Amino acid sequence: MTNFFDQMKMFFWNIINRPQLNDILDILIVAVLLYQLIMLTRETRASDVMKGFIILIMGCLLSDILGLTALTWVLNLIVNNVVVVLVILFQPELRRILEQLGRGAKRERTLQTADEDNGRIVSEITQCLLNLSRRRVGALIVFEQRTGLKDVIETGTQLNSDISAPLLENIFEPNTPLHDGAVIIRGNRIMSASCMLSTLSESSAITRDLGTRHRAAIGISETTDAIVLIVSEETGVISMARDGKLIRHLDAAAITDILSSMYHQPQASLFTRLRDWLKGALSNEKN
Repeated sequence: MTNFFDQMKMFFWNIINRPQLNDILDILIVAVLLYQLIMLTRETRASDVMKGFIILIMGCLLSDILGLTALTWVLNLIVNNVVVVLVILFQPELRRILEQLGRGAKRERTLQTADEDNGRIVSEITQCLLNLSRRRVGALIVFEQRTGLKDVIETGTQLNSDISAPLLENIFEPNTPLHDGAVIIRGNRIMSASCMLSTLSESSAITRDLGTRHRAAIGISETTDAIVLIVSEETGVISMARDGKLIRHLDAAAITDILSSMYHQPQASLFTRLRDWLKGALSNEKN
């Protein structure tokens, strides 16, 4: 047997024959990590890769039982280097996990300091989106959260200006120097305009009627915690991209709710979400 399978045997033997408090804690931590990994890879190409890797391990066991020496040797080389293989296969997902851990380690920051300014910003952005939607002017607004978007900001024209509906509408006005690309908003400032979002989502769930603007919005929401609002140039439909998901056909009330939640309630860290998930799981077991 390979070192990998020997270690797995020893792990399960210790759990069954010598269960201790640290073993139980070890199992809980591994279970939470596996759950988070499954949630991150669910409905993505990585889930198929994970299934393929499980099949590979089963094939390694089967070939060893059948005495297929050459095949077992080849498969053992892959399985014994499982850490390197997983890093290569799940590079995007591992990067997302590390980013979430980094966000959780950061100090929670509020987007604004004054409630009056919050209300003004929500009103200005909502009015801008509704005006652009009515005129069917395409727009792409990215709201930076805890993941820094400095690399994206530097691809456009840096403004560092106050948020106002006339300014945003003028930026996205067709045939103007800054209309093509995304606007990046950090807190109460428009940091940059005409920014290029190089990451395009390759999710199979995206319908064919969505163009590059929507794919770019979903793409950056997959790799960061940014919230993106999009106005379709063809239909005027307002959409939101968040965590790799797209919500379409937003009305004024929905836009106001989204913006209000951003500017009044700081997002929970990964550790907070893990704590809430554990509380929910325990309460379900009691019920």
